[in-house]
Amino acid sequence: MDRLKRELLPVKTFVKIDVRRLFRDKTAVFFVFIFPLIFLAIFGSIFSGNNGVSFRVAVLNESKSDFSTQFVKQVQENEVFKVDKELTSLDLAKEKMNRGQLDATIILPESFGNVGSGNYPTGEAKILYDQSNEQAGRTLGSVMEGVFKDINDKVVPPSPEPFVVKTESTATKGLTQFDYTFSGILGFTLLSLGIFGPTTVFPRLKQRGVLRRYHTTTLKVWQYFTGNVISNAIIGLLALVIMFVAAVVMFDLSMRGSYFNLAIVVMTGTILLFGIGLALGGWAKNENQAAPLAQLVTLPMMFLSGVFFPTFLMPEVLQSITKFIPLTPIIDASRLVITEGATLIELAPQFAVMLSWTVIVYLIAFKVFRWE
Repeated sequence: MDRLKRELLPVKTFVKIDVRRLFRDKTAVFFVFIFPLIFLAIFGSIFSGNNGVSFRVAVLNESKSDFSTQFVKQVQENEVFKVDKELTSLDLAKEKMNRGQLDATIILPESFGNVGSGNYPTGEAKILYDQSNEQAGRTLGSVMEGVFKDINDKVVPPSPEPFVVKTESTATKGLTQFDYTFSGILGFTLLSLGIFGPTTVFPRLKQRGVLRRYHTTTLKVWQYFTGNVISNAIIGLLALVIMFVAAVVMFDLSMRGSYFNLAIVVMTGTILLFGIGLALGGWAKNENQAAPLAQLVTLPMMFLSGVFFPTFLMPEVLQSITKFIPLTPIIDASRLVITEGATLIELAPQFAVMLSWTVIVYLIAFKVFRWE
């Protein structure tokens, strides 16, 4: 037991040193805590509401009439509507609305377009939307009323009008675009903390001869690494708390999952990304070597892992590749916890990728680490 305490004493010491070093460095404090908040404010102002001029909709045609077929075709050709042509199920449509991937669903019932007693087609189209997208649903209802008014004038002008539209809420509070985007911003923060931190600090310590002096002591590489990993996990959780509070207060972020599960995802992701930073910063002799390597690694991850836009928008071939990029499972797992309340068991595929990468990057980090 005494030996174990002696072995862990350097770890505890470096945890304190690293945390104190961060808060004494104004530049580090800015990029770890302040810059992500600025990033959050910018993307939050863009994605917290629905300000587009078009509507992302699904059209479920339950009618077999010729009129309904022609009507669906006209909606698909109209630039105001971005129709998800692959959606044919109401449950899937509700799921996408719940995730913020659809603004509303247009439902054409079985009787829509059938010829009535007046010898002209009639029907009622239903627009389904969730509570968090009420503005878009009602605006779409007004647009559809205008469309039907033109149709009514061409068909016949009786009273009541042959074609009307009805809007209805799903009675569940769905997600906004910001709820979905927040995980990407969180991933960007962890990426900056895990990679840019060590690729800046370690080469600087080498140039100052600090690591060389550490090497002359009884300090072991695993002790030094463990201390740094724990301190960064603590800082990562602190950054998460600050971002989360800001997101809830400023943009009404909807959290559906467990805070504990999200913390586990963040800590695992921080440890993984810090391992990449350790490998790069531990190998590089100076900052001139480390900076280009850090950019070379981080830029592809930022653009391919769902930081700026969700990976489901990418081609399927690219999606099958990006899910194995280290940052992708971190963002996907945090997004599933926040937006769908996923459990740790349900996140097993993401954890499998993260843990596999963690083993790989730390084996590399131990092998390439230089004290000077």
